[in-house]
Amino acid sequence: MVKFAIKWILRGASLAAAFLPAAASAFGAWENGYVLFAHIYSLIPGIPGDYLRIAFYKLTLTECDLSSRVSFGSFFAHPQVRLGAGVYIGCHCILGKAVIGERTQIASGVQILSGSRQHARNEAGEISGAEGGEFAVVEIGANCWIGAAAIVMASVGAGSTIGAGSVVTRPIPPDSVAVGSPARVLPRA
Repeated sequence: MVKFAIKWILRGASLAAAFLPAAASAFGAWENGYVLFAHIYSLIPGIPGDYLRIAFYKLTLTECDLSSRVSFGSFFAHPQVRLGAGVYIGCHCILGKAVIGERTQIASGVQILSGSRQHARNEAGEISGAEGGEFAVVEIGANCWIGAAAIVMASVGAGSTIGAGSVVTRPIPPDSVAVGSPARVLPRA
């Protein structure tokens, strides 16, 4: 009971501390301001950083549950994110536009891109900036495990495991184990 009360007090204090930076970014609507504060909050170490990060994201993301945890060095590059309850995100992750289901665990060093077509080439083959690309929302289902240093560019079905270092370029069906580059679904034993 005491531990529960302490957590709620810390969450409330963190929400109060994150309110002004969230307001300065128009609660995620002013994307440049949002990115500035997302980077700053990613660098606050320890338990205070964990509480402040999730409070900032609660106030700026499309949806964010306070029971989730975003570890040191990790940040969401865009506020168009839905983060379910009980999600864990390890250290040094970069996450784009995403929907992450409840109780999903994301190891350290993972990148979830906003799709695979963020940069286009013109007729001369020159690469454009992000303004010429397509940004997609990548969905990670509930109860997934994304292994360390994986790169995810396509949706992952609920209950799936993505092996460490894998590169997900195509959608992964629910309840699958996928490994490799590009990630391939392993046959069931």
